[in-house]
Amino acid sequence: MVDFRPVAYVIGRILIVLAILMMAPAVIDWRAGLENGTIFMQTAVLTGVVGGAMALATGNALGGSLDTRQAYVLTAGIWIGVPVFAALPFMMGAPGLVFTDAYFEAVSGLTTTGASVIAKVEELPTGTILWRGMLNWLGGLGIAFIAMIFLPLMRVGGMQFFRTEGFDTFGKALPRATDIARQLLWVYAGLTVICVIVYAAVGMTTLDAVVHGLTTISTGGFSTSDQSFGRYRGAAEYAGALFMFLGSLPYIRYVQLVNGSATPLWRDSQTRAYFRWLMGAVLIVWIWRINTSGMAWEPAFREALFNLTSIMSSTGYGTGSFGGWGGFMLVVAFVIGIVGACSGSSAAGLSVFRVQVAMAALRREIRRITNPSSIDPIKYEGRTVGEDVLNALIMFISGFILILGVMSVAMSLMGVDALSSLFAVWTSIGNIGYGFGPLVAETGTFIDYPQGAIVIMTLCMILGRLGLLTILVLVLPRFWRS
Repeated sequence: MVDFRPVAYVIGRILIVLAILMMAPAVIDWRAGLENGTIFMQTAVLTGVVGGAMALATGNALGGSLDTRQAYVLTAGIWIGVPVFAALPFMMGAPGLVFTDAYFEAVSGLTTTGASVIAKVEELPTGTILWRGMLNWLGGLGIAFIAMIFLPLMRVGGMQFFRTEGFDTFGKALPRATDIARQLLWVYAGLTVICVIVYAAVGMTTLDAVVHGLTTISTGGFSTSDQSFGRYRGAAEYAGALFMFLGSLPYIRYVQLVNGSATPLWRDSQTRAYFRWLMGAVLIVWIWRINTSGMAWEPAFREALFNLTSIMSSTGYGTGSFGGWGGFMLVVAFVIGIVGACSGSSAAGLSVFRVQVAMAALRREIRRITNPSSIDPIKYEGRTVGEDVLNALIMFISGFILILGVMSVAMSLMGVDALSSLFAVWTSIGNIGYGFGPLVAETGTFIDYPQGAIVIMTLCMILGRLGLLTILVLVLPRFWRS
């Protein structure tokens, strides 16, 4: 049997932190004389009481290390349970959503997806707008920690390959994990502050600079307006593309950088491949757009750079007329959205690391056709990729594609057109947030999707965020008996 007390204790502590953070939007709306401030205070009290009760009731479970099953349950519990409380301000206050929509919005925030069911965001109280940005930022930080500490332990999608980076299990390595988490917080906060300052320097208002700073570094994509990034052109788009790219690099490299070792970042195979693939996609779409539309070269390059970076980094901002380019652009966007950015960051998708190893495995199998007796191990950055890593990775990719197809069909059965269905599941499971299709075109949000489709998208966001198997394994009786 799994001892749930350590899991409940950690989640309880997280809820206490969440309750404290709710005070910030409460104060902002109070000072503006809005009733929404009282709503935030009420939800903060409720969240804090529940979290405190959980922590007090399970405090006697401290002292031991988490085992693998507890790590699975804790990881799933954080991204399934915490959004229930994060959704309360959306239900009890502005914009007054039903639970399904409010939970969707909170899950989208904490998984850093950035898809929204709220239209006319700019008309929301300032506190609510800030809360959406805070959810993105908190989710990005939490994902970074889990990606560095939890997923290698749980062997999700080949992530055990990164255990040699110095992040071992939860026993004697826990102090090391605590040190890393502290350094990560400073790096993450520092990047955010720099991003906010740059956004303010290129002309954003204070609120827009803060919210977009929070949601850019976290690759979350929640904005202060239905126009997303469309209100800011030129220098702001170049700055946004830069910081989205920085936010989707492996966080372990930043920790190593602040510890005085810059070489791992420059030599990181993922980082180099990510940059090459992204720039290749931008150049291809840019040239195609110029040749097919006669659009001026600079706006075409800027829109392609910003939007494709947004998609591949799984941020989800949109700007300019890019969403209506259609045709060839949709194919390129679909592919790079599935690939995603780097493992060990807040970005989602398959990840560059997994695609690189899968391509290496494919090349090996092709070579074996002509030389079946050869011994040809797969290597990544000079290290041999074990068969356990390769098997987990292939299973992850297969599961990703299978779920993409099955959920798209399920969405279509609910009356959603084929294009909107495919891209809704694509944006959810890849935590991209960028919408395509007739149902998104008018409002730029997912407000026109039926409730059943919203539920499917919510499930896909959680599955995509936690590496598919983290959730699916919990429904197996064998997992609980082992």
